[in-house]
Amino acid sequence: MDTSFSDYFSFELMWSRIPHLIKKIPITLELAGLAFLVSLFVGLLIAVIRYKKVKILSPIATGFLSLMRGTPMLIQLYVAYYGIPAILRIFNSWGANIEVDVIPKIVYAFLALGLYQAAFTSETFRAALESVDKGEIEAGSAMGMTYGQILRRIIVPEAMGNALPGICNSVIGLVKGTSLASTCGIIEITYQNQILAGRDYRYLEGYVALAIIYWIITIILEKIFKLVEKKFKIPEQPKPVKEAKHGNP
Repeated sequence: MDTSFSDYFSFELMWSRIPHLIKKIPITLELAGLAFLVSLFVGLLIAVIRYKKVKILSPIATGFLSLMRGTPMLIQLYVAYYGIPAILRIFNSWGANIEVDVIPKIVYAFLALGLYQAAFTSETFRAALESVDKGEIEAGSAMGMTYGQILRRIIVPEAMGNALPGICNSVIGLVKGTSLASTCGIIEITYQNQILAGRDYRYLEGYVALAIIYWIITIILEKIFKLVEKKFKIPEQPKPVKEAKHGNP
């Protein structure tokens, strides 16, 4: 029996999959955006704790990082999806009145993704904080600024500029990480492809279409962060003009 290339892969079918997958992009971006906010807040908090070596909190933060980086994201999603409701039901047995069943599934997903990514974002922030010029900190202190003011006005703004490339990588990682959110029952673009492929058992075309979509999203995010990076970039100081020697025109 003769076979052709179209028996294994159909470009027409691949292109026909893309419009159906694009419909789920808002869910993917919403999930990645919420997870990014969690990773940004938690990551910056952990970075400051470790940067200042806060007693008691610093060892706890180190243990959190070890746990998050030492376990797979998929496992953490399962733990969040099944563990958080179990914990809330325990509180209900103690007299709390929490509506566990009405909590959207996306909450478990973005919390798990955000906390996982926070472990890596914190290291980006910590490295950026340590790269801040100590002379600027001393100058702020000499002007009578408190450490809180120095942190808000000098350290964090300058560190953010240094951290942007790493933050860009975190966002891209989160967008790709949303493909695991199907474990929480969320129909994003990857899960949508599985639903479509289940009808005709043509999985390859859908996965190639997914790769193209993720690739385009990544390119767009990289372009956006390059523009933001230019805004944060400190302009170079102009070179001093050499004074003309006496006697020369």
